[in-house]
Amino acid sequence: MRKDIAPDPEAGRTFYKFLTSVIVPRPIAWVSSTSADGVDNLAPHSFFTLASVNPPIVQFTSVGVKDSLRNIRATGEFVVSLTPEKLFEAVNATGTNFPPHVSEFDAAGLTREPSTTVRPPRVLESPVALECRLHHILEMGDCTLVFGEVLHAVVSEDVLDGELPDITALKPLSRLGKNQWGALGEILAINRIPVEDWPGSFEGSEQDR
Repeated sequence: MRKDIAPDPEAGRTFYKFLTSVIVPRPIAWVSSTSADGVDNLAPHSFFTLASVNPPIVQFTSVGVKDSLRNIRATGEFVVSLTPEKLFEAVNATGTNFPPHVSEFDAAGLTREPSTTVRPPRVLESPVALECRLHHILEMGDCTLVFGEVLHAVVSEDVLDGELPDITALKPLSRLGKNQWGALGEILAINRIPVEDWPGSFEGSEQDR
């Protein structure tokens, strides 16, 4: 048996809660921005992904209009820091709906680290930070998609395995449904199968595929 669920504009956030319970786990953009008045904001956004390789562009979604979006509209800059498992409570605290004149850095006891290319600070306690310049803003329904070109990145050397970060050292947090969060858990590794090694044969030319 399956239960049918359809979006209902009259049901408030019911379908939103359903979607965020099945589209999991979701990586978190810990977005720092600075208001035109100089107040540093820091907030977790769990609708986050890569949008382009070249140029390198990341994208997060603001559900409603929040301080992150207002600041980025005003200044055109932001930083995305990684949310590691050890900062679980601090990340959650920065999701509190503080008034605009209160900085989440101060409220959550986090340390500002000067960025190299943009005004908003990085989170010193985070092992990875991406400094971004606003590339594009796209309104979609009651949400706003924010695209940022990555101008500069920093990574703590103690999480590196050669040139790349080691996932077991990063220990990233993710968002699940309800009030649940995800930690790393079991790691699976597998090589992608080249088509020429796939058993059997395929008909048609390369242009048909």
